Amino acid sequence: MSRCLNKATLIGYLGADPEIRTTSGGARVVQFSLGTTRRWNDRDGKPREKTQWHRVLVWDSLAATFGFVEKYLRKGDRVYVQGEIDYRSYETDSGDTRWTTEIKATDVLGVGETGGAERRSGRSTRPAAVAGEAELQPAL
Repeated sequence: MSRCLNKATLIGYLGADPEIRTTSGGARVVQFSLGTTRRWNDRDGKPREKTQWHRVLVWDSLAATFGFVEKYLRKGDRVYVQGEIDYRSYETDSGDTRWTTEIKATDVLGVGETGGAERRSGRSTRPAAVAGEAELQPAL
C-alpha cells in the first residue's frame, strides 16, 4: 500500500497586510505573503542569509482560520502556518502559461503577539527591522 503526504509547516513574518478576494463563484479567500529567512555561515565564516517568500491562501470554508487572519493579522506579524503545497498554472494576457506555488493553509496561528493584540495594547511588539520585505527577521 502506497501512502502519500503533502504537508507544509512554516513559521515566518507577513510581508504585507492580508488581502481578501472573492471568486466569481462567491467564495472568499484571504491571501498573504509569508517570509522565512535562513541564516548560516559560509565556508569562510562569513554570515549569510536567504529569505524565501511563500504565497499563503486561506479559504472561507475554514471559517475560524479565515476570520482570525482577516481580523487580526497585519504586516510584520509572526505566524505559524500549516497546510498543503499546491501548484497551479494560469495564462497571462500575452498568452504565456505561468506556474505558481501556493500554500493552502489549514491552520494559521499567531506566534507571540499579533497585530490585533498590538493595536489593542497600543504598543509595538514587531522587531524594528521589519520595516520592509528585504529586512525580514529570521524565522525559527
